[in-house]
Amino acid sequence: MNQSSMGTLFCHAMFKEIPIYALAVFIVLASPQAFTQTSSSKSQARAVESASAAPQLMQPAELAEIVRSTKRGRPLIFNVGYRILYLQAHIPYSEYIGPASEPEGIQRLRQRIQGLPHTQSIVVYCGCCPWGKCPNIPPAYKELRNLGFSNVRLLYIADNFGKDWVDKGYPVAKGE
Repeated sequence: MNQSSMGTLFCHAMFKEIPIYALAVFIVLASPQAFTQTSSSKSQARAVESASAAPQLMQPAELAEIVRSTKRGRPLIFNVGYRILYLQAHIPYSEYIGPASEPEGIQRLRQRIQGLPHTQSIVVYCGCCPWGKCPNIPPAYKELRNLGFSNVRLLYIADNFGKDWVDKGYPVAKGE
């Protein structure tokens, strides 16, 4: 085999591997570390260290059991999604915060948690779209962690709220 043929073969083999490399890059970008940020000041560095902790995920069945239970204390449950979806169906006892992908949603989140102990149990959910595409969960999580809240869990809704909560028969409230 001549040098030109070997170069062509190498090039062909390399391009066959591109989808694998693209998948690896996607996995890294979609990992919990994508929820972190960096900073140069010492006070911000401490907040970043807190925010860089891997998010604690909660499965819908676990939260449904907590919502149904009257014996256990419930965490604060924040909906950080879109109002129209919240009005159609939401988790009972959840509070509408608004889209955390928008500055107004982050501001409402800050106002709501003001004065709460940083150990307060909080569950955040959206459910607007598949988990990896949700624009609202990452900014809400970052904000809570940056503000020092250590007991934050994210409700893992794989596809959407309808499929992963409503269709499974978990408790639902409608309207305000």
